[in-house]
Amino acid sequence: MRRERLVAVATLALLQVFVCAVGAFVLAGDGLGGLTAKPPVKAAPPRAPIAIVTAGPVLAPPPGGTPPGKGTLAARLTHALGDSALGDNVGAVVLDVAAGAMLFGSKADTGVTPASTTKVATAVAALTSLGPDTRVATRVVQSKAGEITLVGGGDPLLAGPKAGKSSDYPRSASLVALASRTARALKAAGVASVGLTYDDSLFSGPRTAPGWKPGYVPEGSVAPVTALMIDEGRQDPRGSARYPDPPRSAAEAFGSLLAHYGVKVGKSIKRAKAAPTATEIARVESPPVYELVEHMLTMSDNDVAEALAHLVALKEGEPGTFAGVSQAVQGTLKKLGVGEGVAVYDGSGLSTRNRITPTALARLIALSASPGNPRLRALISGLPIAGFTGTLGHRYGKQDTKAAAGVVRAKTGTLNGVNTLTGLARTSDGRLVAFAFMADNVPDPDGAVAALDRLAALVSGCGCS
Repeated sequence: MRRERLVAVATLALLQVFVCAVGAFVLAGDGLGGLTAKPPVKAAPPRAPIAIVTAGPVLAPPPGGTPPGKGTLAARLTHALGDSALGDNVGAVVLDVAAGAMLFGSKADTGVTPASTTKVATAVAALTSLGPDTRVATRVVQSKAGEITLVGGGDPLLAGPKAGKSSDYPRSASLVALASRTARALKAAGVASVGLTYDDSLFSGPRTAPGWKPGYVPEGSVAPVTALMIDEGRQDPRGSARYPDPPRSAAEAFGSLLAHYGVKVGKSIKRAKAAPTATEIARVESPPVYELVEHMLTMSDNDVAEALAHLVALKEGEPGTFAGVSQAVQGTLKKLGVGEGVAVYDGSGLSTRNRITPTALARLIALSASPGNPRLRALISGLPIAGFTGTLGHRYGKQDTKAAAGVVRAKTGTLNGVNTLTGLARTSDGRLVAFAFMADNVPDPDGAVAALDRLAALVSGCGCS
């Protein structure tokens, strides 16, 4: 029995070695990981032919399809736009992405309050101006002996000590990690105690935008816009209440963390601008801009939108203010040839002064979906998927819209009296189209949401040829 057991173990071991060797050869032969395999040694032909079946792609590329017939599409959408829940100021546009032609338009060039669909304009500006791979740094610098400064770089997702570990996407930079690195650097230099200041001067001017209602910050819709904050200015990362002074709260949390890591911090933590010649001793970096854009669109995150818009202002040579945001976002879109019909005063869409035409919104979507603009692709991947993700996760479950679940990708917009929807759909004939449906005198918000979903479902289900 013992001998048989040894033989069995030896056989299994040899078999495992053989399988690993074959696997390694197959991987090398495929050239994975940038490796190029040596030419294989020719083997004797098999005694009998072996039939090899090659599978096709799991998902074949979608057909280009034919554009919907304008007459039929117009008849269907015109009827649906007459829903009384939408009110009396409704604009709509459907564009053929490939050809750029307008397939349907109603009040197409009338400016409408866009609400959170403003974030589409912010996304295009951020991906264009900042670049999809840019990261935002939060730094600690030393201007003089015995004093360090926490410098905000405009990262609203910087996680504070209450956030704990998270597997959420995107993975945020951590104030805890920054404090740990700072303490390590100070101890290595023989420093056991420091004075602490904080610098939030990257963004300037008012912390709220023109057209914001006074209740937005108290109710937790958005934090005061600053270049230094933790957990988007939230007192509890899982709650909505915001700190009245996010930079000071972030600095105080940082001071407590330094003490935890063995560095004594002076009692007075003051606001002070870091010297340009200050030496950096530690930093953490945000996720790349493309991940921030995806998160902003999927979750309709107002704080990320405002941070990105302010960073665009600075990159475009404007001040880091809401006035700079207005100039820079519109200027960036103008350089792309899609600025006409866009007037914005913030990055999130909370401002009631914003106006965007349905044509402009649909063009921004079509531009981002074009194969010729890969830098803008995060806008498309960030759009909520009907019935599955983000602000569309709970919609498209009704009988008249469920066929569009998983087919429509769109950004929602909601303010008092305002409901908007803009995104992409592939028609039943396989044609990719961009759409924008906008209403800003809505008497029935729930009914308006249902009506907008029906409009997008009509587009996605239309062969109309």
